[in-house]
Amino acid sequence: MPDQPLSGLTIVDFTTLLPGPLASLILSEAGAEVIKVEPPSGEDMRRAPPAWGSHSAIFSLLNAGKKCLALDLKNPKHRDALLPLIERADILVEQFRPGVMARLGLDFATLANLNPKLIYCSITGYGQTGEFAQRAGHDLNYLAETGLLALNPGSPENPQFPPVLAADIAGGTYPAVINILLALAMRQRTGKGTHLDIAMTDNLFPFAFWALPYGWLKNDWPQRGSHAFTGSSPRYQLYATSDGALLAVGALEDKFWHAFCEAIALEPEHRDSASNPQAAIQAVRNIIASEPASHWDRIFAEVDCCCSVVRTLAEAVDTPHFRERGLFDYALEAGGQGALTALPLPLDPQLRRPKSEQRSPALVGQHNDELLGDSLATAGEAEG
Repeated sequence: MPDQPLSGLTIVDFTTLLPGPLASLILSEAGAEVIKVEPPSGEDMRRAPPAWGSHSAIFSLLNAGKKCLALDLKNPKHRDALLPLIERADILVEQFRPGVMARLGLDFATLANLNPKLIYCSITGYGQTGEFAQRAGHDLNYLAETGLLALNPGSPENPQFPPVLAADIAGGTYPAVINILLALAMRQRTGKGTHLDIAMTDNLFPFAFWALPYGWLKNDWPQRGSHAFTGSSPRYQLYATSDGALLAVGALEDKFWHAFCEAIALEPEHRDSASNPQAAIQAVRNIIASEPASHWDRIFAEVDCCCSVVRTLAEAVDTPHFRERGLFDYALEAGGQGALTALPLPLDPQLRRPKSEQRSPALVGQHNDELLGDSLATAGEAEG
């Protein structure tokens, strides 16, 4: 749509799996043309379950609406065929280990000579420099290296896995989008592109904003269970109900804590949460465990104290609040296979494509002829 914020911009996307594809999806939904470059067999995510007809549902959620090229980047002819696209592109996103794009002749220094306005975004686990730069890793490794996993509730005997891919999305996708948009603003002033070094591990440290000052100022580094945010306070805690559900209590401020105490009729001797927090936790635990989740749901629907029954994902996506806000109104389509609800994205609806405009996942190499013309005979061609 011509009135979308990124209409007219072209992105060449070399990324796979999650961080880069989600970043280019967000930019695509805001109006940019995204050209995804895959190997001749397609990227691995195309084979990820669950299936949606002949497509992977996960691949479709992350890549619908993008144009797809199938190229062997080790083949000089295939690389050369890309150069006219890169010459007119605004943004390039890649997710290889440092040095790979240079070996292919597609590094920033080389391409900046071809296209001085190119914004070149590299997303890696550990960044372009430093002793970890060549390390392989995934989300769990990045959380482990930055100290966040050590703060996760649970014990070494019963470790708790984080339920979200925080490093990939919050450390990779979102910083990439933010920095690309800032680089576009800078290019408007200078006329020049830039190389963005997005390191997922670097971008996780802001999540420890509450813990770092204790360490830096007092050498008192928070540990598992030693701080309100890691389970030491009755005000910020998970409590089991009688039917096996959980109540999430976030009553940090005094007004919320007092309202919570009144709502559950907590004994007066346990309302001073600082004097004996473990005793208060146990007292609250006993009260919450005496009733089912439905009881507490009714109670806290009427009390303003930051308390919520823990929903399953199935319950959450069926919650009227989210339905009314239109989070699940966008849809994908793919050749008579039935609609697939599109991924909710952190975009204001007025900036995103219209809900009526359905997107489809492209086949491997579907746009080779359209974008590369006669420069390649077939999408699967390879010469060495």
